[in-house]
Amino acid sequence: MIKEFLNKISSKDNKSKTASEKMLERRKAVVANGVGVFNTATVTSAKGATITDADGKELIDFAGGIGVVNAGHCPEPVVKAIQEQAAKYIHTSFNVVTYEPYMELCEKLIGILPHGSATKAMLVSTGAEAVENAIKIARQATKRQAVLCFTGAFHGRTMMAMTLTSKIDYKLNCGPFAPEVYRLPYPNYYRYSRGEDREAFVDLELKRLRESARNVVDPRNIAAVIIELVQGEGGINVAPQKYVEGLRKFCDEHGIMLIFDEVQSGFGRTGKWASWQQYGVTPDISTYAKSLGSGMPIAAVLGKTEVMDAAAPGTIGGTYIGNPVCCAAALATIEYMKEIDLNKRGVEVGNITRGRLEKLQTQCPQIGDVRGMGAMMALEFVKDGDPRQPDGELCSRIVKGCAERGLVLLSAGTFKNIIRILSPLVIPDEQLNQGLDILEEEVLTACGVEA
Repeated sequence: MIKEFLNKISSKDNKSKTASEKMLERRKAVVANGVGVFNTATVTSAKGATITDADGKELIDFAGGIGVVNAGHCPEPVVKAIQEQAAKYIHTSFNVVTYEPYMELCEKLIGILPHGSATKAMLVSTGAEAVENAIKIARQATKRQAVLCFTGAFHGRTMMAMTLTSKIDYKLNCGPFAPEVYRLPYPNYYRYSRGEDREAFVDLELKRLRESARNVVDPRNIAAVIIELVQGEGGINVAPQKYVEGLRKFCDEHGIMLIFDEVQSGFGRTGKWASWQQYGVTPDISTYAKSLGSGMPIAAVLGKTEVMDAAAPGTIGGTYIGNPVCCAAALATIEYMKEIDLNKRGVEVGNITRGRLEKLQTQCPQIGDVRGMGAMMALEFVKDGDPRQPDGELCSRIVKGCAERGLVLLSAGTFKNIIRILSPLVIPDEQLNQGLDILEEEVLTACGVEA
């Protein structure tokens, strides 16, 4: 009798829940807790910058699958290319059987992302894999072991990538970590300056870089320096031009490979195919993933030919390197991006977003900083105007409030006090401003400011 009564109550409770709530309950019952839940939205279909959830509600997407759908959800040329390739062959392994889509994609990438006079590429499945292979290539090219990275970095969750990743919360009880990895403070002017102007700050950070040769690691043992020119998970921190130039000079002086991680910042997000093209500084090696394949798992490592060819046969790659269906998706994505001039659109979306956020900052003292490059933008929330007092609680309330009103957002940063905006770049101006209206209203409300 008691069992029947409890089942009856459970049935009634279940009937009162929305389809999205039921889906999230199923997730909790069968998916490991360690798989993060960054937002409680659900999806049954998506197009452009719109997600339709399990209850049929349309959501505005400002997360872009963590920067994966710059060309929008389900662009028709990409969907068609996936269907056509899947009907031919899905997998043979490029290590076993050579196929056209892999080579064609390498050629396309070399064409838009040349690393000097001669460039080569390799394909894998994820950004973390790209980073892992980039480090292996750099070590073989230099015959050295050490890697220098930065605070705030996110390079993935595989072992070397996780070691390079800065945020401790992503690494709890996962050690021991890879040896010979050393870390310097990222040249984050907003957080680390002590009143000096930007140029003086950069000079001090370059001095710190050079001092690291005496108090951190011998540069004669450094294989690579790896950096995100625009940090994603770290909070959309942008490396200063002069610092990047100084970093290139430091690497050249010591025979160190300079690696730019463009996994989140590539393919139109900053207004170029890669953010390093904004700096006029060419890396030895660079990594890409996310928006390269419009959501299909595809990643790439590009580098100077002599560097890439330093890796011995069989030491890089894997079973699924450059899956043909994913290659077809990436090829169609690149052509679609060229057709609609997505790099230009990235600049336009960024200008609109920056203008709105900077105006909002003048109304809310809790907004410590507005920053970014192109359409990779962020708001940082702090207490008492102090960069060293992050306000993650306020940021969390804003993200939750936006979610309740149909705007999908992501927080970022070590203390989750930063809102990052990674909307699909194909988003129409009207929808972009509609999303920014919701964000603005929720920020003003949470900060106690009358609209």
